[in-house]
Amino acid sequence: MKKITILFSLLLVISIAFAQKKSVINIDKAFESAAKQYTNMLATHPDLTKFPQSTKKNGEIDNRTSEWWCSGFFGGSLWYLYEFTGEDKWKVAADKWTTALDKEKHNTRTHDLGFMLYCPYGNGYRLTQNTAYIEPMLTGANSLATRFNPKYGLIKSWDKHADCEYPVIIDNMMNLEFLFWAAKQAKDKKLYDIAITHADNTIKHHFRKDYSSYHVVCYLPGTKVFRKKTHQGAADSSAWARGQAWAVYGYTMMYRETKNKKYLNQAEGIAKFIINHPNLPKDKIPYWDFDAPNLPNEERDASAGAIFASAFLELSGYSKKNKDLYFTTAEQMLTSLASPAYTANVNENNNFILKHSVGHKPGNSEINTPIVYADYYYLEALLRYKKLTK
Repeated sequence: MKKITILFSLLLVISIAFAQKKSVINIDKAFESAAKQYTNMLATHPDLTKFPQSTKKNGEIDNRTSEWWCSGFFGGSLWYLYEFTGEDKWKVAADKWTTALDKEKHNTRTHDLGFMLYCPYGNGYRLTQNTAYIEPMLTGANSLATRFNPKYGLIKSWDKHADCEYPVIIDNMMNLEFLFWAAKQAKDKKLYDIAITHADNTIKHHFRKDYSSYHVVCYLPGTKVFRKKTHQGAADSSAWARGQAWAVYGYTMMYRETKNKKYLNQAEGIAKFIINHPNLPKDKIPYWDFDAPNLPNEERDASAGAIFASAFLELSGYSKKNKDLYFTTAEQMLTSLASPAYTANVNENNNFILKHSVGHKPGNSEINTPIVYADYYYLEALLRYKKLTK
């Protein structure tokens, strides 16, 4: 009997240790607010060629065409609303805004086809298994692959950037997931190898010793570095917040797809830099740049906070030593984002969900304003949080 009691106690301890955490965020309320905002957004956007992006300086809605790099986020967010609610109206709307991007599958002028196509089509296929979504993604992935030049060993980001012959930005890490999906779907090792080569060369050249990332690295043939700089950050030596978010999200995804420990180590190194940074505010929503010149009187970037939260939640499932730290930090970020400080009132904010994002402050563009990708990663993070706190 004593042995049975000891065994029962041991099993109880193990079950408690592996039990899912309890939610401290009202996820239902957050999605209810998001659904009301996006119901209004759909009503004000009958034209499927005008993709909601942000708010203009005069307060009007800022729409973009399908060629814009953010065009896939609205459809992706609609799929997340369908995933949470199960309501057909979101499925119908998501399908319309997804297929509106069909022509971009042939676009070889951008490195952002993962954002543009995989966010809507990928989520749509994941949730519905609609085989009509496969061809646009495979075609789009091969269009993206045309931007990989083996002489440089990386996917080229912009066709032109100042005096850079071959500019590569840290954002590019986010489009590799698209290549992994297509490689598996088409059994095309070439696409897999491109993703690996790009990620490996980015580790070699994009990061400082403290795991902070440059925004832009300019290359010469032979994967030789010509210059390291920023474009949207405060300075070449600074840590632009959204760039750090792309980095930790990207390498967390790399570990998921490959199970190679070097990518997990990279993701954890970046996470340590972010979480331990003395300039990370108490509410865990970062300033637009960790080294912005006028701290603490600088704008926050809710979009970076949302990306961090989503990445940290996934990373918490892979890390042994820091699982609770990543989960708790993500939870604090989501708690802040779900509060009135960052979540807009219904019928305000041009019907975007989150306030206070920063797109490109040095370019005087999208400063302290809603931005569509902040909403997308916020909803994604809420869904990931829900799965971890059932």
